[in-house]
Amino acid sequence: MTTRWLVTGAGGMLGQDVLAELTADPDAVVTGLSREQLDITEPIALHAAVAGHHVVVNCAAWTDVDRAEQAEAAATAVNGTGVRHLARACAGSGTILLHVSTDQVFSGDTREPYPEDAPTRPVNAYGRGKLAGEQAVAGLLPRSGYVVRTAWLYGAHGPNFVATMLELAARRETLDVVADQYGQPTWSRALARQLAALGRAALAGRAPAGVYHGTAAGHTTWYGLARETFRLSGLDPDRIRPVGSAVFPRPAGRPAFGVLGHGGWPRTGLAPLPQWDAQLTAALETPSFAALAAAARTGG
Repeated sequence: MTTRWLVTGAGGMLGQDVLAELTADPDAVVTGLSREQLDITEPIALHAAVAGHHVVVNCAAWTDVDRAEQAEAAATAVNGTGVRHLARACAGSGTILLHVSTDQVFSGDTREPYPEDAPTRPVNAYGRGKLAGEQAVAGLLPRSGYVVRTAWLYGAHGPNFVATMLELAARRETLDVVADQYGQPTWSRALARQLAALGRAALAGRAPAGVYHGTAAGHTTWYGLARETFRLSGLDPDRIRPVGSAVFPRPAGRPAFGVLGHGGWPRTGLAPLPQWDAQLTAALETPSFAALAAAARTGG
């Protein structure tokens, strides 16, 4: 059976990977719309775009966490109100919605992984806006809305921590990296595969609507991620030096422990995402990251 998919935010890092994953499926007819092609804050355009699709994967988002502190209304217009418009359009057309959210809906003041139903308490404007989007999906699409929280994304198609570390390795002998924030580095390609699988499970009636955590298994710090990136790339991990968050003050607070549990996936018949270091190993073997690593090893 042919299924029709719409990917919003298709020009971004995750959106490009989702688009590639879905277009590889011969039974899928896929439309990808970038931010320039579809503004999710425009409800009339959204209704027209969603019509006729079986599944929407929403990768459109305001992702600049620090800038959201100074422009909360603008950030929430995309991450909250825009998602509400999209959920309403999906409700009107009977379309399944897979919406990508964040670990930053939690405060991070625990030391145990957050289950999917844990109480939310964002510590920044970005998290508040994303929580508003989650609430819109739950309220408007109780049986066909899926919220997939992710964190610490890196991939081939956008700025990210792993690429930055390799780029800096070519220019600096040592790097100071935060060692007191914990999270789950997640490869955007792995998340794209999970989103596609979840959409298919939803279409088949095997996956109940609700919240799922699309992050890698295990957890580490930014410092740990940087060291492993160096090690796997043939660089000396001792070039990475641990520092506290206070060394790099940011406009927006971050959860100190943004680790998510994965108890929801058994309901779908799908396995959670692999371990973070296994994902990193696979990612670093891809051409874009391999080229960055080669340049880092040669100093250019």
